[in-house]
Amino acid sequence: MVGNARSIVTDFDVYQRELARLVTNVTQLYEATSTLPAYQPDPTTMRVLHISDVHLNPAAWHIVQSLVRQYKVNVIIDTGDTMDHGTSAENGFLDPVSDLGAPYVWVRGNHDSASTQRYLAKRKGAHVVDNGEAVSVAGLRIAGIGDPQFTPDRSAAAAGDAAEHSAGRRLAEAIRDRRAAGAPVDIALAHNPIAARETDGTVPLALTGHVHHRRTEVLPGGTRLMTEGSTGGSGLRAVDDGTPDTVQASVLYLDRDTRRLQAWDEIDLGGLGLAKAEVSRHLPAENRPGATPTPTTP
Repeated sequence: MVGNARSIVTDFDVYQRELARLVTNVTQLYEATSTLPAYQPDPTTMRVLHISDVHLNPAAWHIVQSLVRQYKVNVIIDTGDTMDHGTSAENGFLDPVSDLGAPYVWVRGNHDSASTQRYLAKRKGAHVVDNGEAVSVAGLRIAGIGDPQFTPDRSAAAAGDAAEHSAGRRLAEAIRDRRAAGAPVDIALAHNPIAARETDGTVPLALTGHVHHRRTEVLPGGTRLMTEGSTGGSGLRAVDDGTPDTVQASVLYLDRDTRRLQAWDEIDLGGLGLAKAEVSRHLPAENRPGATPTPTTP
């Protein structure tokens, strides 16, 4: 049994290093071969790496470091569920955030405890947003609210969607107050999309996670809601169904002057034990070739 355990640890270490190397290679290939007559980011473009739902998968940190280097990322945004049970014993898993190569902005998920939040707030380079508070990082003003529910706590009844709606409304109210005070927020963060939807009309961009699959949509009030998949491939629970979940992350390109989304790249990697990678670029409708107004050439 000891021999098998050592073999698993060794094999997993090789896997996570190789997956990081794979994402490096595929992003280099993508940049070298892309001839699409579409958005081409210039050196002044702000690059945001959106990750979510790491769920204690250590391979995620290797992938994030690789993406930060390849894309010259200005800020990492993590929309929560970095942990699985939120215990103090898990806190050491957060130590690598200080060495990822870019500022790290985080909002609490329903698998992250108050202990998780306090520990991360003390890490160098980490910025925790909660209760509608805002931070200014890499030229962006980012506000967020932690998830009002803590799933692993079986002693308290789950408050359900009502709690998420309430949290989202508090975040939206805080953002409106900041805008009235002359300090508008560029990006709103919440873990659950239900909460994030409440910010519609108050910000140009809202980021979220929770559901372990990626989705982007423009809400009725004009806010673009971007939901990220699981950057940890749903953690070890991914093997329960026999087919590992895809590892997902996105790089968002924002104009430095307007701080509006210009394009985004979606990165999809093989889950536990799988070696595959895909990168695809997407443009908002107003930035697609032939759209009005046509984007200027950098």
